[in-house]
Amino acid sequence: MNYEEIKFDANEDLIHYIDTEIDEAFIKSSIENASFNTPTEAKENLNIVFTSLHGTSIKSIPDTLAKAGYTNVNIVAEQAEPNGDFPTVKSPNPEEPEALTMALALADKLNADIVVGTDPDCDRLGVAVRNNEGKMILLNGNQTMVLMTAFLLEQWRKQGKINGKQFVGSTIVSTPMMMELATAYQVECKVGLTGFKWIAKMIKDFPELEFIGGGEESFGFMVGDAVRDKDAVAATLLICEIAAQAKAKGSSVYQELLQLYVDYGFYKEHLVSMTKKGIEGLKEINQMMVDLRENPLKEINGERVVVVEDYKTSIAKNLFTGEEEIMNMPKSDVLIYYTEDGAKIAARPSGTEPKIKFYISVNSQLDGVAHFAETETYLDDKIKNILQDLNII
Repeated sequence: MNYEEIKFDANEDLIHYIDTEIDEAFIKSSIENASFNTPTEAKENLNIVFTSLHGTSIKSIPDTLAKAGYTNVNIVAEQAEPNGDFPTVKSPNPEEPEALTMALALADKLNADIVVGTDPDCDRLGVAVRNNEGKMILLNGNQTMVLMTAFLLEQWRKQGKINGKQFVGSTIVSTPMMMELATAYQVECKVGLTGFKWIAKMIKDFPELEFIGGGEESFGFMVGDAVRDKDAVAATLLICEIAAQAKAKGSSVYQELLQLYVDYGFYKEHLVSMTKKGIEGLKEINQMMVDLRENPLKEINGERVVVVEDYKTSIAKNLFTGEEEIMNMPKSDVLIYYTEDGAKIAARPSGTEPKIKFYISVNSQLDGVAHFAETETYLDDKIKNILQDLNII
């Protein structure tokens, strides 16, 4: 086809212009899905710092928070203007700590309780909260997902809406703690490949089940089934609901997270992303996956590997018994190892660039919040040893 064949003269009869009516309907839906009877005073007492990182969320999140009753929202003015050059950050990615530098500085100046920053297209969010020493710390995607899911499950339980016909959604490279939460509340946890299209597909494939919420480790979350994709608008409101209710009862988001670790097990995740440049780099990554398949690791960090899941062949193999099970999931170039002490190690090459990611999850019982620091050190050491064993430090 030649360029001169492209028709640039539009048929005006086929164009329907949308206006603020759509925005208002979206905001109303977000508030209905992500509000949970938080007292007005609690909302007004929550001190929020928000940054849109020069992206689209400036058009919806401030209005959503305001209409939901959050009156103390402080916007990072220098980053409020939509700008595709993103002049104040190296990368407008809320997964990167550097992206929230200005927001964190404003939070310290205003003694804010919580910081929320969204990516340019407003589907993912980064969250920072104060730890027990009053210092702002960044939560990772697994932590925000666990907090939001646990809160939703508890709200649904309080409303008497859980009857065994509900589910939450997660992905194969996200924290296994999602399974623990689902089991505790007697709902299903459906796990799919990376990407929210798979979680949205779960809603379509299982119409007999109600979708409560779900997410993935890369900072995305979906509240209910109104928007069948990751959505930072409802997710921002939801994390503010969690923070406001926690503060009102003398707790905090951070303390709520620690209590979840006590109740369901302390799961800690670590991501390593390796880039190998050029064609040779791509060959090296491909060879890494070949080696992991042809010579599967039998032991990691002194622990025997129990199961290897190969999503390229759709086979899960028990290395103890030799039994193989066919996994009912679309094929993907992902390998996951599970060790006898509950560690999970996933290897996943990028399909678009010469990059491979290793997702590591370890866990331990946490015998009270007072033992958090020592237990975290123990888990950090496990992660370090796994990285050494995999030779990816």
